[in-house]
Amino acid sequence: QVQLVESGGGLVQAGGSLRLSCVASGGSFSNRAMGWFRQVPGKEREFVAAVNWNGGTIYYADSVKGRFTISRDNARNTVYLQMNSLKPDDTAVYYCARRTIGTIAARPTRYEFNDWGQGTQVTVSS
Repeated sequence: QVQLVESGGGLVQAGGSLRLSCVASGGSFSNRAMGWFRQVPGKEREFVAAVNWNGGTIYYADSVKGRFTISRDNARNTVYLQMNSLKPDDTAVYYCARRTIGTIAARPTRYEFNDWGQGTQVTVSS
């Protein structure tokens, strides 16, 4: 049973940066696509960024393109989300997710990911 554990969330002022990490254990990582999603109360969980198994294919939501960077370190079973120029609208719980395959398509939905972490809160103050 895979376990995904996110960390790195917190409170930051608008314009600031945070780096989220997600460590996977108990299952395959290096041959699986990974993604980050976020959710605010009362809204659907939305796609943020995704990366294929070797980091060669990456997609971002339009709302974070140019500000967020997803990366992975297969030797450490870890996927990262570097978030720069943060805005109050980025406030949400951020979730790490894993697919059962190594590839991704543009704008993947939450239903294409099978395993989820517990989430980490990101709050951006204005």
